[in-house]
Amino acid sequence: MSEVRSVGRPSKSTHAREKLIQSAKELFVVMPYDKVSTRLIAKKAGVNSALIRYYFANKEGLFETMIRETLAPMQVVMNQLVKENTHKNLTDLMRTYYREMIKVPQFPRLISQVMYMSPSDIQRKLMEKVFLDVSKPMQELIFDRLEAGGLLQPGVDPNLCRISFISLMVFPFMAPPALLSIHGIELSEPFLERLFDHNIKLMTSGILNPQPQGEVTS
Repeated sequence: MSEVRSVGRPSKSTHAREKLIQSAKELFVVMPYDKVSTRLIAKKAGVNSALIRYYFANKEGLFETMIRETLAPMQVVMNQLVKENTHKNLTDLMRTYYREMIKVPQFPRLISQVMYMSPSDIQRKLMEKVFLDVSKPMQELIFDRLEAGGLLQPGVDPNLCRISFISLMVFPFMAPPALLSIHGIELSEPFLERLFDHNIKLMTSGILNPQPQGEVTS
């Protein structure tokens, strides 16, 4: 979604746009969409609420932009993976996801909650719109291409690989905190780094070809 700007520009150069996106993210992940007003977002950001109209047109535009910009780092890596099928690009996708989601651990849960809503709900429509754009590389069958490039072990189903890969990425953030606590797990950067290394070993053992064709290992 391109920025929507009204006539004229704010007289002072500020980071208002970034503040609004961050405040929207912090509010939308813990409050129902209809309870988050533009006035509340602007107050939390410490800026004039008129800037929401200036930058995003309305609350819907801000919500969509917040989703897009949160997922943007993953989209960059997915696009690279489509262009160049390598172990590194695939693992970079998981690492990037972990590093971005630790900044806002509730975000994956927000996605899940929104996708359970009625297809007529504005949040569901906006989320699906963003996902159609962001997940386009996945729709172009990343794992089929990995199989064709020799990166998957023989006989492995690419569709099942995709489900396993997504599960490894999202489960830590979707699991109830109480369940994680029972097992002595606290989501943190050090923990996710350890989990990342562990998941890569699992993938190498069960999904990825240890000696993919056309890829030079260091």
